[in-house]
Amino acid sequence: MRLFALCATVTVGLLSASTSAHAVTYPIRDHVLTANKLYSSGIFHTSRCPERKIPPNNITLAKRYMTSVLGCLNASWGAHIKRAGLPFTPAKIGFITKPHKYCGLPWGQIVARYCAAEGRMLVLLKNSLLGDPSDLFLFQLTAHEYGHHVQKITGIRDAYDHHPYRNKSELQEQSRRKELQAECLSGLFVGSVWASLDERGEEDWKALLKVARNSGDEGCKVRSHGKGRNIAAWLNKGFRASSPAACNTWTAPSAKVS
Repeated sequence: MRLFALCATVTVGLLSASTSAHAVTYPIRDHVLTANKLYSSGIFHTSRCPERKIPPNNITLAKRYMTSVLGCLNASWGAHIKRAGLPFTPAKIGFITKPHKYCGLPWGQIVARYCAAEGRMLVLLKNSLLGDPSDLFLFQLTAHEYGHHVQKITGIRDAYDHHPYRNKSELQEQSRRKELQAECLSGLFVGSVWASLDERGEEDWKALLKVARNSGDEGCKVRSHGKGRNIAAWLNKGFRASSPAACNTWTAPSAKVS
């Protein structure tokens, strides 16, 4: 198992705790977040996304693998978003082998980042990520970053960036709602293509949930992603769901996004 710490700084748009202190009512009331058209967009149709083989430490084939998954994501989410009558633009992907500043932010300890301004995810293909690529981590990682793309094209990301907060605790909770929603949306996609993953079974899914449970930010000074049990719970909720309605983290009790 390849476990990754999620300690990271929280970044939002132009607001700060001091400037937003008089504008906020908690819990979140913004309908773009809590009642987005995404939640009423209907059943997420099943489709196919057969996996490519990846030997350990093969950067070229890892790129092809994740690019292939991105193609499936663009096709599935594109069809779903268009059926709902919403505008759609495909996401892009890039790869690096050494961390560097991206989207105006230092790289930090992460393995991938989605940049809303570019509509592109960037993945750090390092040894710890490629040493044992036989599980579903790369597949789900691509789907998670794509969840942030879905947030962008549905207006959720912009609403999050500009939503006020009274203090750092509220800011971090809003970040966790964003991240856990992306996790849930990734599970929704994986579940929709599960039948086409011919060599995968229940044990593979349980193994991925174990990785999720061990990748929480309980020990982090800034808690931007959520406890491991909540990451796994939202991932599994999406996987078992039939529509994005299951992934409305913005109305969930605080304990579910802690």
